[in-house]
Amino acid sequence: MTDTLPPLDLSHGGILSDEVYATIGAAILEGRLHPGQRLRDVELAAQLGISRTPVREALQRLERFGLVEVAVGRYTRVSEPDERLRAETADVTVHLMGNALRMSLAVCSDAQLDEILTAADAVVRAAESGDRLALFDSSVTMFEGVTRATGNSVFIGLMRETALTIQRNLRDWDRFLDVPLARAGSYAALRDSIARRDGDGAEQTLRTIHGLS
Repeated sequence: MTDTLPPLDLSHGGILSDEVYATIGAAILEGRLHPGQRLRDVELAAQLGISRTPVREALQRLERFGLVEVAVGRYTRVSEPDERLRAETADVTVHLMGNALRMSLAVCSDAQLDEILTAADAVVRAAESGDRLALFDSSVTMFEGVTRATGNSVFIGLMRETALTIQRNLRDWDRFLDVPLARAGSYAALRDSIARRDGDGAEQTLRTIHGLS
């Protein structure tokens, strides 16, 4: 394995296990660790400049969310998502984001709502332009704000754990990108529901956009 991971900078005092998880996960998302590539904890630890224990813990977390697959005694490697895994990820993501909208719009401050609406405007523009990746990335930004605005630490923690899986499995999947673009006009309706703090309407519109109604 060539060196693909930079040494960790722990001067800011972050939690080591989270830093390792995020660093390896980012390398998978960016393709520096590619599908099918073997992952050896001793080599990853050497690249990161740390011991093997937090690397093993990070690989176990990544396995739980499907980014890494392990055959005990044989290999640990980057997984490759198939159509079923992508479809299941899409269904879960839309349901989670619908719940996030309902939760956040019921409790968020006016300042948080303004932040969400600014992000929603970017989503509407991306949908109208037909730019698939811009639509995905702006939607991620909006729903990060929606998730924070729930104020629910359990939900926020859940989304933090699953964010890597969602992005890896869905960002380049045509079915998840093309279906919403076919309903690009519905994003303005989603934005209007958010502005009215209509959680039920926002959730239903989101489900319609993704063909889950």
